[in-house]
Amino acid sequence: EGGEFLAQENTRVGLLFASKALVQLLVNPWVGLLTNRIGYHIPMFLGFTIMFLSTIMFAFSGTYTLLFIARALQGIGSSFSSVAGLGLLASVYPDDAERGSAMGIALGGLALGVLIGAPFGSVMYEFVGKASPFLVLAFLALLDGALQLCILQPARISPESTKATPLPTLLRDPYILVAAGALCFSNMGVAMLEPTLPIWMLQTMCSPQWQLGMAFLPASISYLIGTNLFGILANRMGRWLCSMIGMAVVGISLLCVPLATNIYGLIGPNAGLGFAIGKPGVLRLLPGSSPGAEGTEEPLVPRAGMVDSSMMPIMGYLVDLRHTSAYGTVYAIADVAFCMGFAIGPSTGGAIVRALGFPWLMVIVGVLNVAYAPLCWLLRSPPATEESMAILSQECPMQPKSYTLKEAQREFPLTEEAENVE
Repeated sequence: EGGEFLAQENTRVGLLFASKALVQLLVNPWVGLLTNRIGYHIPMFLGFTIMFLSTIMFAFSGTYTLLFIARALQGIGSSFSSVAGLGLLASVYPDDAERGSAMGIALGGLALGVLIGAPFGSVMYEFVGKASPFLVLAFLALLDGALQLCILQPARISPESTKATPLPTLLRDPYILVAAGALCFSNMGVAMLEPTLPIWMLQTMCSPQWQLGMAFLPASISYLIGTNLFGILANRMGRWLCSMIGMAVVGISLLCVPLATNIYGLIGPNAGLGFAIGKPGVLRLLPGSSPGAEGTEEPLVPRAGMVDSSMMPIMGYLVDLRHTSAYGTVYAIADVAFCMGFAIGPSTGGAIVRALGFPWLMVIVGVLNVAYAPLCWLLRSPPATEESMAILSQECPMQPKSYTLKEAQREFPLTEEAENVE
């Protein structure tokens, strides 16, 4: 009877996980259009506010319905925060190398939060209480909001100076679709694992509550190790190659998960996921900013997932290369792809587990990642659509540009001086 109950819970828990991504998927295109009109600062602050409310609701919800509503609200807040945040970084850092570093740091925060969240939540739930982890997160959300008020000044409206490429045009670009597919399938594996692995552990290992989240700890540790050990290796890769290897590692790790007979058997597969989710820092020799300079070293910085932190800058790079440099819409597409993985994964994962079992679920999603990985080769050297735009390769990053004019327009978008300069 207990086994049948847990099998049914796969579907309910999967739908609860997927509700956030489903709502986020629906809201993303509208947020992309909104950022093109009013800029990135106000949507980011709105996202923080909604996330704070949903976190408080999680802490005090006592029914499945209230948890479902809180999870859906979390999707709306995440949509505002992620689309506006990525668009802001792409706008502030037009140079390809600098943009990659900035997005790597930002996505590193996302990856670290995903990996630490499970062990943190399970330990706090077991030894302190259900509301405790959410109250800690609510405090961190308040701190984030205070930093946004002080640094980003979200009361200011700063619309994009460049007219954005229409969404249907971007969706017809095959290179953007390949990058979006990589984001979707690589995250789908992790999304399927999060709700189904703890229930499978209860069924096969009789694990105590605190072990259900601690099973993800090896991924957190390998993520932290990978950010510091593999800088030289990542320096030899292009972003396309880093993404291809990352998808292959995700797929192989997922195939190995069902082989575990106890929590110790999960260390290897989850560590592999951590290395793929946590991209190494990069130590790159950049061209000097002045003629004749020998070069400067970029600091060793933590990066996010091998796939995520490679594909997010590639999305901005493709827009610069093949369309117009307005980023709200393309990062709405990127976040939609990310959310499709986290929507399709948990919602279908529970049904597949009930029909075929957990091992077959891991086989299906693992093989899917390995099979998709070679398509990343298409992003090795995408062609430009305008002759005036240089064709850039990932091994030879874009030369640093002069940002003075763009920064002036972004800082004072409504002044006559900025218009005259333009």
